[in-house]
Amino acid sequence: MVDAVIFDMDGLMFDTESVWCTLWKPTLAVFGMEEPEGLADAARGTAGVQLKNTIAQYCGPDCDSDAILTELWHQADLAFARHVEKKPGLDALLAWLAEKQIPMAVASSSMQHYIRNNLELGQIGKYFSVIVSGDRIEHSKPAPDIFLKAAEELGVQPSRTLVLEDSYNGVRAGYAGGFLTVMVPDILPANEEMAQKYTACCKDLFEVKDLLAQGKLG
Repeated sequence: MVDAVIFDMDGLMFDTESVWCTLWKPTLAVFGMEEPEGLADAARGTAGVQLKNTIAQYCGPDCDSDAILTELWHQADLAFARHVEKKPGLDALLAWLAEKQIPMAVASSSMQHYIRNNLELGQIGKYFSVIVSGDRIEHSKPAPDIFLKAAEELGVQPSRTLVLEDSYNGVRAGYAGGFLTVMVPDILPANEEMAQKYTACCKDLFEVKDLLAQGKLG
């Protein structure tokens, strides 16, 4: 049995990634810009300096990446103000882990207030003793910093800790940190690179719970 579980948020706990993809267009329109093809995929799972660099790469080195990010978060606040859809199996997995007294953390590239808002809307904040947001770490996914920080605050070793992720950068981060990493694909399917890095791939969080219950993870 694993000692703890670290959850990504967007696309893993909540069905929000598809909405995030739609926010770049209105965000950039504020600055009179068109959305460059590939920006949403490249930005997924990143934060901080890496996200700013990605914006500059796609929108041009002279763009105001700070202003663009501020507007993106404004668009997100509007989009997710009152409701977020939970992914299948989330409630069942959280209840099972709580019953087994397995500590849980959220490690998301999103901002702290956005994470807490989603947890409150989903009525699941009680399950998480640790929350690590993208603004708390220097290097975002695919660097492992955010997961290592969560493990440190939980007081557990990466090799005994399960990371649940849907994105390529998230799986890369879990692998780089030496975690047991399970991919639950959302927008993008698992590919050959992911298969070399994850411990297992599950179709949903119900399957994650089943594998844990059967002792097949950790």
